Amino acid sequence: MLTFEQKCTIIEGFEELTRKDVSLGRVNYHFEDSLYEKTTVVYHLHPNGNAFVYTGNLPGYSPNAKGLVNVRDFDEEQLSTIIADSISFLSTEEEILPPEEQTWIDAEGHTLLLTEEDDRWNIYSGENLEDSFGGYEDAAHYLREEGFKRRK
Repeated sequence: MLTFEQKCTIIEGFEELTRKDVSLGRVNYHFEDSLYEKTTVVYHLHPNGNAFVYTGNLPGYSPNAKGLVNVRDFDEEQLSTIIADSISFLSTEEEILPPEEQTWIDAEGHTLLLTEEDDRWNIYSGENLEDSFGGYEDAAHYLREEGFKRRK
């Protein structure tokens, strides 16, 4: 395991990070040029060597509910890689995906379009909005009750 000082040296090799001392001798490192509200890359680097690095929902990592990965036992290469990945993640605009759309059909051949728009699940018949739901499960339940099945 790398010591506190060794981890600080590795982290401070990333010139885009700013050190901020916090309580109990712990240190955070921020990426001030983040495109998001989140700027903390290294969270609570403790003198005992424990620390967390923000990875959000990056593939290849198993973060906790806050998007943080414990790096206590990481070697130099692993620590450098995860920090570089975090900075890259925070400096890349999130791809805006088109809303998810599903076609539902009933026994008579009528079709409805279920689409996600602005955190709502809307059901359209042609261009007409038929109904709107706060969650996918509610919208799908409604469609099934009305005799519709999702077309694959």
